[in-house]
Amino acid sequence: MAPPRATTRLRYGRLAATGCALTVTLVALLGGAGLLPGTGSARSVEQTGEQIASLDAAAAAAPRRDVDPAAGADPAARSRVATDDDQRFTRADVTQAARARQSLEVPARSGEGRRIVFDMGAQRVWLVESSGAVRRTYLVSGSLSDNLDAGTHEVYSKSERAWGIDDSGTMRYMVRFAHGDRAAIGFHDIPVKDGRQVQTRADLGAPQSHGCIRQARPDALALWDFAPVGTPVVVVA
Repeated sequence: MAPPRATTRLRYGRLAATGCALTVTLVALLGGAGLLPGTGSARSVEQTGEQIASLDAAAAAAPRRDVDPAAGADPAARSRVATDDDQRFTRADVTQAARARQSLEVPARSGEGRRIVFDMGAQRVWLVESSGAVRRTYLVSGSLSDNLDAGTHEVYSKSERAWGIDDSGTMRYMVRFAHGDRAAIGFHDIPVKDGRQVQTRADLGAPQSHGCIRQARPDALALWDFAPVGTPVVVVA
């Protein structure tokens, strides 16, 4: 008769103690090698925790995009879902795009041929070629007062440098096309007074001036080059 087989008993207490000892040894070795933060790296651990918390907060605040479960692992199906959800234009999108295009079109009844068009209501200028093509269009800042009549005018004088009335600053690329009550009316760049521009480029698009039409420097130079003396200037309300 064969002797009874010895029974192996797992001593969980000893296993746990052995595991803890190995863990302590591993941590000590890695810490000594500089691979784990030691007591002097408490701030690094704290910063890492702060970064993780920040990322978690950002992820929680980010908008969630639900994916159709029917898409499964099929890449084509996932592509169709993304296209349907994210790429479709709405009626509001089409209306907004149409209004944007319309705002950039040369105003109706603004003449023909090569000309400058200034829309006082839109505070926008167009440089129009003889073919009707628009070379350039941009926002400007016209007069705060009602000193300019709608109609067709003509460039009659140009000066690379000019001085504003009432100590309103100096300007460059002045292109005069009309006469106001106290001074000529023309296009020029944003005036500089006491070493600073009297308004920012971001302010263009709203009336700001004492009587002329202010332009950003690149636009002022473009109009200067576009408009020799005699160029028609059409002003619309």
